[in-house]
Amino acid sequence: MTRKTREMVQGWGFLLPSVVVSGIFLGIATVFVIYLSFHNVNLITGNNVFIGLGNWERALADPMLHTAIRNTLTFSAVVVPAQTLLSLIVAAVLNSKINFKKTFRTVVFLPTLTSSSALTMIFMFLFNIRGPVNAVLLGAGVLEPGGNINFLQSTAWMLPLIMIMNIWSTFPMYMTFYLASLQELPKSLYEAAEIDGAGEVRKFLSITVPYLKPITTYVLLTGVIGTLQMFDQAFILTGGDGGPANAGLTITLLIYRMAFGPVNAMGYAAMIAIALMVFILTLSFIINRLNKEERLY
Repeated sequence: MTRKTREMVQGWGFLLPSVVVSGIFLGIATVFVIYLSFHNVNLITGNNVFIGLGNWERALADPMLHTAIRNTLTFSAVVVPAQTLLSLIVAAVLNSKINFKKTFRTVVFLPTLTSSSALTMIFMFLFNIRGPVNAVLLGAGVLEPGGNINFLQSTAWMLPLIMIMNIWSTFPMYMTFYLASLQELPKSLYEAAEIDGAGEVRKFLSITVPYLKPITTYVLLTGVIGTLQMFDQAFILTGGDGGPANAGLTITLLIYRMAFGPVNAMGYAAMIAIALMVFILTLSFIINRLNKEERLY
């Protein structure tokens, strides 16, 4: 046996446990979900009736699914750019020569150390109709006495509230990625730019941003995947029903409701899950293809 063959066998030997586990819990499960998507599934009786593309036809005329898609895409379109830009700006500030950097970094990172459920409960307290936010607005004269905003039952505020909560809880993690990469950026690049007369803004746009492109691609990719699959915060904040007029209904929350709620439509939920998976895979492929340039050194 040649050395190359031994290394290949050894490599596959290390990979085999992971491949077997992934095949059982992901591969077989995915195939079974695809099977369910073509059936009308009754979890109570255990009967699976083949209906072909019936679930897909149902999706085209389902206003609740259309609302969930609109909410999820709006949520992703706002949260992903906001958390990316905010994490980049904060990382650049922390990488500069400012006082109390370690203290500020610790305070900013605290939301990431807290569970999503706890953060949601905190926001529910803050934005309660008699909570601190309404009290501050009332004290500042923004609200009239007795005119408190019921954020948690408002169709206009439900989705923005989830957006604010998600941005606040996710950007510190991405900030650390940017900060770690910025600390590796060669100082000679900035020195050369200063000799050529470049200002701070020009150095940031021409050196920092291109250098961080691989990190930005990763942040965008994980951000898109995370926002399209967002479930826990919407579930807790809306009590699992999507909120008033389904204002906080997301695709994953709808999948849960269809699969395990009173509707008992596991096959329809499986079809939505498959469609979401295909959409995320396609979008991930596009984002990776856009990152073609080599890192700036």
